Parts: sequence; structure tokens; C-alpha cells
Amino acid sequence: MDWEHNGVKIVPAGTLDSNTPQTAGMTRAAAITHARTGASRLWAGTVVVQPDAKTGPHHHGELETVLYIVRGKARMRWGDRLEFSGEAGPGDFIYVPPYVPHQEINALPDEPCEAVVVRSGQEPVVVNLDLPSPEPAAGSGTPVPFHPTK
Repeated sequence: MDWEHNGVKIVPAGTLDSNTPQTAGMTRAAAITHARTGASRLWAGTVVVQPDAKTGPHHHGELETVLYIVRGKARMRWGDRLEFSGEAGPGDFIYVPPYVPHQEINALPDEPCEAVVVRSGQEPVVVNLDLPSPEPAAGSGTPVPFHPTK
């Protein structure tokens, strides 16, 4: 085997590819894909949610997703009505099972939330959903309960 050309691949930070499906409020960039590295069962990249911003509700089909929070604070909402929520900070991992409707929110008004994201497949599945968000509009200053009454 030619390990020099078919072995470890290093993807420099400045070479990530933002030509990947996007969700409003978030910027994704691919690092590990079949085309870029030869990966066959994983996709990995970065995601940045700007200060006080939130993504649109979406899911990733049959793919499993893991996020590792590098900087900032992520609030995740999930469920058929985005009725559940939790927060994660630097060093925390988030697991999103297949088909779970979810929304990423930057819980900080003045700092981007940056994360590494890994998915269980190569297909760039992002199914944007037409769901109302229980989150207030950016800059409203209204606190959001973790588990609002139903």
C-alpha cells in the first residue's frame, strides 16, 4: 500500500470548504469528505453561529451528528415543537440522533459559538423545517426557560 498518498490526511484550517448545505443563522465548512480526503463513512467540519443568532429548525435525515463546542455557548432546542432545550460550553459534546428536529442557538449576545461537527455519513443532508421557534428574536433580552410549560 502507498501509505504516503493513501494514509493520514492533514486538512489545514484555511482550506475548509463552505460549499456545503447551509441552514439560516449558521455557517458550515467541510474538512473531511470523500472528495477531500477519501473518507467513506464520516463527514467532519466546523460550524459557527454568530452572537445572539439561531439557526432555522432542521434535521439531518438518517445521519447521526456529534458537535464538540470549542468556543462560546450553544443552546440546543429539539423535539416536534422544539420543546426541549439544553446548553453546552467549551469542551462539551452534543449528540443529535437521526431525524430529530433541532435548532442551534448561540446563547451569548457578544461572542460567536464555534464547534467541530462530525456526521455518520457523506451525504450532505440538511432538511430545513417550517417550525416556529420558542426562542425570542435576537436582541429582545427576554430570558428563555429551559423547559417551558406546555
